[in-house]
Amino acid sequence: MKNTHLPSALHVMEGVEQPDSVSPYLKTKKIARKPHLSADEYLQGILAGNRVILSQAITLIESVNPKHHELAQQVIEKALPYSGNSLRVGITGVPGVGKSTFIEALGKQLTTKGHHLAVLAIDPSSERSKGSILGDKTRMEDLAVDPNAFIRPSPSGLTLGGVARKTRETIILCEAAGFDVIFVETVGVGQSETVVKTMVDFFLLLMLAGAGDELQGIKRGIMEMADALIITKADGDNIIAAQHARSLYLSALRLFPQMESGWSVPVNVCSSVTKLGVDQVWEIIKEYEKSTKENQYFYHQRTEQLIRIFYDWIDHTLKENFYHHPVVKEHIEKLIPEIKSGKITPYQAGGLVLQIYQSSNL
Repeated sequence: MKNTHLPSALHVMEGVEQPDSVSPYLKTKKIARKPHLSADEYLQGILAGNRVILSQAITLIESVNPKHHELAQQVIEKALPYSGNSLRVGITGVPGVGKSTFIEALGKQLTTKGHHLAVLAIDPSSERSKGSILGDKTRMEDLAVDPNAFIRPSPSGLTLGGVARKTRETIILCEAAGFDVIFVETVGVGQSETVVKTMVDFFLLLMLAGAGDELQGIKRGIMEMADALIITKADGDNIIAAQHARSLYLSALRLFPQMESGWSVPVNVCSSVTKLGVDQVWEIIKEYEKSTKENQYFYHQRTEQLIRIFYDWIDHTLKENFYHHPVVKEHIEKLIPEIKSGKITPYQAGGLVLQIYQSSNL
């Protein structure tokens, strides 16, 4: 006869009481935010090589909060007299070419020789969320813990050209902090991936071999601006393909016009894994620096970059003032629904807003 009174093996256990999702400490105590340092305090920390203050200063100048702009400008202007003493190298190439691996291999060689290296790694931002992964620091594990290296990942935002909106200003702060070599790693080659050329001394283009038609795999405009072409991943079975790609690029470069600097663009192969050719890349960069300083092109280029900063600052300031103008903001909000409904064309709406802005500033 079946015993119906035996306890079942299946029964509900009492659950563990879950902790509050918010710390009780935070509920009862307000934590005061640390106020911003003064411009002089930022400068003193930067000149002393304080990495924390340097990072805070970079965050300040990258801020889109209008309240931070004046202080950020003061910090930049105070740091400017202490800048300009580094060798600035832009590094670009298609996604997957191995930019981060190459930078770590070359960077470790430089820090071993006593150089102080700052790596400004630019990550692409999402058009939808506006966020960035900022993962370059995790890909440079050895360099990230090197006391002679400083890695700063920054989002590109909506800035074209493969660089962040405040890359130029970040270079100034890093130079004031004592870094004598600055690497600017861009997000990857594209049609607008050329702005970096206007802010560095040497423009290094990394290329892949065996990824299709080498001479069609990248925009000619990028190649014409490069000061050196390096075929990466020249190891294992890929060495022969890398050497073949090198021959093709050398032949193609002979058809390009002579560079203004008088420099003949070299094409080399390297492997960041076996370290093949990595030393030669730095020798090429130093030879370029020596050559262009002798013919004065190095200093001419630095002067032209200052003029570019001047125009870019005006463009950015005018745009900021325009979109933050209360009358402009009000009329844009009114015109957007009319554009959507077809009552007015985008061109008519744009002209109307510009007229309103001009009349309000007379």
